[in-house]
Amino acid sequence: MKYVEVEPDEALDPALRADLLDTWITATDAGGAVGFTAPAPAEQVAETLDDALGRVAAGLDVLGVLHNGERYVGMGLLVTRGSALQPHWRTMLRVMVHPQHQGNGAGRLLMEGLRSSAVDLGLEQLQLTIRDGLGLEKFYEPLGYRVVGRHPRAILVAPGEYRDEIMFVQDL
Repeated sequence: MKYVEVEPDEALDPALRADLLDTWITATDAGGAVGFTAPAPAEQVAETLDDALGRVAAGLDVLGVLHNGERYVGMGLLVTRGSALQPHWRTMLRVMVHPQHQGNGAGRLLMEGLRSSAVDLGLEQLQLTIRDGLGLEKFYEPLGYRVVGRHPRAILVAPGEYRDEIMFVQDL
């Protein structure tokens, strides 16, 4: 397994898109908290992925991926807010590993790669949010992320069923 930072001119590669779309849909259907709930709305996931890849192609955001020698099996974005007052940090978004590759250190490899990409950009801090109720704190806290806030009932996963959004920050 290898971490790779996708160059802007590679972001619109159809094979990359196909692998990441499959990973995103499969992760969502397996219960992953990556912007949607199961069953994954494939068209909405595809639109969201295309928007993200377009931002990477435009040089706005950074896409880090995991490749297992055959295909792309994980991804994460370092997303800028575009503010002149916030050039020193980015939001880490859409961090996911294909369920077939979870539990063997792939997630840690992805997070370490994204952190390295952030350091290479000269960033001072990373921010990410998680959906409460899935125990994801146990993954992010040992990687150096600390909870800095909680937005109660920020996520509506089903009619009348809410989850808190928890914000983490890591200093680089």
